[in-house]
Amino acid sequence: MQLRGRRVTVLGAGGFLGTNLCIALRRKGAAVRAVGRRQLFPGVFKGMEWVQGDIADPYILTAALEGADLVFHLANATTPHSSNAEKIGDIEENLITTVRLLEVCRDIRPSRIVYISSGGTVYGIPKSLPLSEQAPTDPISAYGITKLSAEKYFALFERLYGIDYRVLRLANPFGPFQLPHKNQGVVAAFVTHALRDEPIQIWGDGSVVRDFVFVDDAIDAMLAAASHFGEPRTFNIGSGYGRSLLDVIHAVEAACGKAISVQFNGGRIEDVPAVILDVSLARGELHWTANTEFEPAILRTVRWMECFTPGL
Repeated sequence: MQLRGRRVTVLGAGGFLGTNLCIALRRKGAAVRAVGRRQLFPGVFKGMEWVQGDIADPYILTAALEGADLVFHLANATTPHSSNAEKIGDIEENLITTVRLLEVCRDIRPSRIVYISSGGTVYGIPKSLPLSEQAPTDPISAYGITKLSAEKYFALFERLYGIDYRVLRLANPFGPFQLPHKNQGVVAAFVTHALRDEPIQIWGDGSVVRDFVFVDDAIDAMLAAASHFGEPRTFNIGSGYGRSLLDVIHAVEAACGKAISVQFNGGRIEDVPAVILDVSLARGELHWTANTEFEPAILRTVRWMECFTPGL
C-alpha cells in the first residue's frame, strides 16, 4: 500500500507504539491524524493533525475516524495486572470501545484496520513452544480475554459487513519513547532503575521468559500488515527468541556499564511462565522479520533514555 498522501488515523498515538508509528507514517508521506489522551512528546507530532481525547467517548471516536483511509488501533487503557483488578472497566474501556469503532467503520469504510493484540497474553500457559497462531488460546488474565474477544469481533465484522482488517499479536516491544511510569515494559523499567542507581524489583525469581522485539521492527510489521494481500488475518510479531528477566537485566547491566541490585518479590498469578512466538507466518506472508539484535537494541534504548527521559 502506497502511504504517501493517504489519510491515516492512529488511535493511541500518544503512547509508546503510537508515537513511533506516527513518526514512521509521517516519514512515508501519509497524512496522519494522531488521536490520544495526551502528548508526552509534543514535538514529535509537528505536521500531523492531533486529536486529544479518549476514544471511549463516541463523539471523539467518530470524529477521529471521519475520512480515514487506513486505521491503526493501538489504544488500550489497561495492563494484564490492572485488568484483573478492574474486569468490568477493562471490558468497558477496551472491548466496548473496539466494537463501537467497528460500528463506526461500517459507515466510514476505511480500506483496512490494523489492530494490535497481545502475543503475550491471548495464548495463556503454553503447552509447547514456540507458539504459532494456531496454538490454543486460553488467556489467564482479563487483558488477554479482552484482546482475544476483540479479535473475534474483527472477524465477525469482516464476515457481516466486509470490514477488512489485520491483527498483530505483538510480543514485548521496547525502545525509544517507552516510559516506565505506566507499568508497561520491563526494559524501560529496568533501564530507568539502572540509570538512577536504584535496585530493580521483579516478580518471581527472574526465570519468566518473554519474547522481546525492538520497536523499529514492530513498526515495520504494522506497515507491512497495512499492505498485506492474502488469506491470513492474524500474525504473531516477535523476535522468535525467549529471554528471561535475568537475561534482560544482564543486557541492561552491560549497556549501562554497571552492576544492578535486584530485589525479588512473589510471583503474580496473571504472569505466564514463558512466551516465545513462532513468527514464520509473518515471515512468509508479510515478508517481515525482526532484524534488530537484542543487545544493540538495549544499548540504543539506554542511550535514548539518557538523553530524553526527564529526571534521569
